[in-house]
Amino acid sequence: MKPRHGHISENCRPISEVLSLIGDKWTSLIIERLNEEPLRFNALKRRVDGISQKVLTSSLRALERDGFLERIEHPTVPPSVEYRLTAFGHELAQPLSALKQFALANAGRMEAARAMYDARVSAEKTSGRPPQPIQPAAMG
Repeated sequence: MKPRHGHISENCRPISEVLSLIGDKWTSLIIERLNEEPLRFNALKRRVDGISQKVLTSSLRALERDGFLERIEHPTVPPSVEYRLTAFGHELAQPLSALKQFALANAGRMEAARAMYDARVSAEKTSGRPPQPIQPAAMG
């Protein structure tokens, strides 16, 4: 069967779509904030520091389209709109929370690995030696 999306097989497409969604920092932050409680647009904008109104609007529409959140219009004057995660959105929030915990717990390890890599590459450049192959870590 020929894949419909370029090089991505039909089995990999859903995985690719979810990774693309959560790989966007704004989407992850929006889901995290709405997992805490439903929020109105401006409250959400304040809680997602640095996001523009345009990007927030676009992200909310995409999340609503994918079924992760719902937009609730309250018949008040002036009209108010609240956003809340659906049950599907709360399901997505769980692995995102685990990923966040992993990132926080391992930030130091990543920084140390980067420093070692940068030092090795810098030393190789100044010595004129070709780059050394990376040795796979021992599994244990």
